Amino acid sequence: MPKNHKTGNRPPVRVSQNFLTSSKTINRIVRTTTLNKNDHVIEIGPGKGHTTSVLVQYCRRVSAIEIDERLYQKLTDKFKETKNIRLYHQDFLEWPLPKSGKYKVFSNIPFFITTDILRKLTECGNPPTEAWLTMEKGAAKRFLGKPSETLRSLLLKPFFDMEITYYFQREDFHPKPGVDVVLFHMKEKRQPDLPFGQRKAYAHFVETAWKYGFPRLFTTKKQLSRAFREAGVQNDVTPAEMLYVQWLCLFRCYWNHVLVRR
Repeated sequence: MPKNHKTGNRPPVRVSQNFLTSSKTINRIVRTTTLNKNDHVIEIGPGKGHTTSVLVQYCRRVSAIEIDERLYQKLTDKFKETKNIRLYHQDFLEWPLPKSGKYKVFSNIPFFITTDILRKLTECGNPPTEAWLTMEKGAAKRFLGKPSETLRSLLLKPFFDMEITYYFQREDFHPKPGVDVVLFHMKEKRQPDLPFGQRKAYAHFVETAWKYGFPRLFTTKKQLSRAFREAGVQNDVTPAEMLYVQWLCLFRCYWNHVLVRR
């Protein structure tokens, strides 16, 4: 039976969604995922419940967070006899993610807050093991670091594998979006490229270098030259021109020769 654990307010126009309404399309893409009867899945912005109706058939438990009061009330009525769903009338960005236990995410998210949602999911203490998010193709490519790395792609890549798994037709949505839309898949790496204890230092390194350049991070020119040499990076390369593996090598040099020696 759905329960209202915490109320929210009617959302501003900026978070309005393009609803995915084709049950045929929804079933097709859910079948391509790893979602199963053992899973707890979180749905952000269930809207009219088209995707929710499919998720409750596939998963052990569904937590659906809807900010719009009118839609929440309709969802409550629609799923009043469904035992494996919990509805929350709340802004997802303020809703507490599970502090323990495994969970997955499957959502047609509001495009305007895509980055905020991804940051919440990936920077929390207990991120989802997998997430499938419907988003603008351009945003997905930025997270993937295509055609070149971005600040966001660099922050994600040590800890998550990412790919585009489905390309939607604009007609799959109502109202029809003015941009191309894809299904973005993100999965926790079994063996991350960096220890979890280095995560904050890596984020500081990448964010500082991206904004100010590398000299601000290294104590001496000798340290910087050594790091560039070990990473196989030209001294005159700009941060935007570097490959992810080069960023990783530079950070390891920074960790070993700067931070550890302090």
